[in-house]
Amino acid sequence: MSSAPPPRSPYAALFAVPGAAAFTLWNVLARLPMGMFGVSAVLMISAARGSYALAGAVTATGLAATAVVGPWTARMVDRYGQARVAVPAASVGVLGSLGLVVCVRYDAPAWTLFAAYAATATTPNTGGMSRARWAHLFRDDAAARHTANSFEQAVDEACFMLGPVLAAFLCTTFFPEAGTLVGACMFLTGTVLFAAQRRTEPPLSPRPSSSGSLLRGNAALAPLLAVFVCTGALFGSLEVATIGFADERGHRGAAGVVLALQAAGSCAAGLLYGLARPAGQPGDRFRRCLALMAALALLPLAAAGTGSLLALAGALLVAGMATAPTMVTGMGLVQSTTPPDRLNEGMTLAVTGLLGGIAAGSAAGGWSVEHLGAAAGFVVPASAASLALLTAATGRARAVRGAPAGS
Repeated sequence: MSSAPPPRSPYAALFAVPGAAAFTLWNVLARLPMGMFGVSAVLMISAARGSYALAGAVTATGLAATAVVGPWTARMVDRYGQARVAVPAASVGVLGSLGLVVCVRYDAPAWTLFAAYAATATTPNTGGMSRARWAHLFRDDAAARHTANSFEQAVDEACFMLGPVLAAFLCTTFFPEAGTLVGACMFLTGTVLFAAQRRTEPPLSPRPSSSGSLLRGNAALAPLLAVFVCTGALFGSLEVATIGFADERGHRGAAGVVLALQAAGSCAAGLLYGLARPAGQPGDRFRRCLALMAALALLPLAAAGTGSLLALAGALLVAGMATAPTMVTGMGLVQSTTPPDRLNEGMTLAVTGLLGGIAAGSAAGGWSVEHLGAAAGFVVPASAASLALLTAATGRARAVRGAPAGS
């Protein structure tokens, strides 16, 4: 009597698809530097110029520029294909990072730092391109798409867990510019090899569904993007406040490790979330996730009040557990409200919202750390999380009021 084979893990089923492992491997290499660039820039600029406010403002400028250029780059990817657009766009972005290194290294005027970092705006959304491949491969399997989105969010968190650690190690062990230089090499190499995986690349649509803005006539997408802006402000301010807090206590090199714990909590939660089959409406789940994220965002603020870096590390680990489920559910909502032939653009708009929020959060966090103290800087991420929940609730209330009677 033969026993039935054990059920295959949902994650194993993803990588049973020919070519999936290859494009994932090189995409991870391209995405890891995304967790390095911001921390590397802050450490590099603050070490050379002695100002967290300047470092935060420069990184905010680069993120804001990416928020403006990113959707255009994504539209080109949807129209002409990942392979044709990603590599030249990544090359231009790397030149901007190298320009920043030169300006910092040779004590160029402050305005050149802003100009150089703004040139990184063409950096393509490699995570969005990977999600677009999964969406194409499992276009008829919603459960597999949920698992794939959870895996991709876990990859994002792993990159933002390992990236800051690697950046802090390189910048403090070797020289302040090392993190940016290594990150640029990894990013360009990963993007080139990812783009070479042609058999899993989504095919081009012969006739695009539309050529105008995705926001025009899409009442569901705009409120989602507003929530992503607030969520990005949480991430950006939390990063700068944590670096400032560690530096204030004489443990500058430990900042990357402490930040990694927040991403570790999110990564673990994301992988577990991918094994679940959440019930209920995605919009309701999204608001519940945001409520949990807002509640847990108070933990780092309370921990910073104790003055203990160890307490802050533990608080960030727990607080991070709300991040991945929130982002997975939010990205799923974005995908469901975006035409299939403009999926990369839709997801890049979501990332654009995040980047815009991160830019504002980085600037606000840098100002708070420099003028009010590192512990007070954690008020900014806690406020941003509450604002994200309020924005989602307000959008839901408007949708209900605008719905036809009896709907």
